[in-house]
Amino acid sequence: MAASAEFLAYLTEMLEPLGPVAARRMFGGAGVFLDGLMFGLVVDDVLYLKTDDQNRGAFADAGMGPFRYQRAGREVALGYYEVPPDALEDPDDLADWARGAWAAARRGGAKPAAGGRRKSKA
Repeated sequence: MAASAEFLAYLTEMLEPLGPVAARRMFGGAGVFLDGLMFGLVVDDVLYLKTDDQNRGAFADAGMGPFRYQRAGREVALGYYEVPPDALEDPDDLADWARGAWAAARRGGAKPAAGGRRKSKA
């Protein structure tokens, strides 16, 4: 479930048009944050973005699915969907997907965490 330093550096560079995007290692992968709010998840060098009822359809229409993992013998799906691979090669396209994810994270009612950071309701 690792996220390579190279992939995280690439993502933060590609997402520069959004503002000061940061990647923080967590849970064996990494969270992607803007203004202290988590809107992305990186696992095994795959980017998943936060979804809700307003933007999930675009991911489904692109044939993308949610991040899934095993917990207590059950498969659990999170509200983070894989980004279409082509978007990772186009900064403008990736920024559009990421803006939708950041808006979903804000609509999700994330609360500020200790130290000025925010936690996402994943």
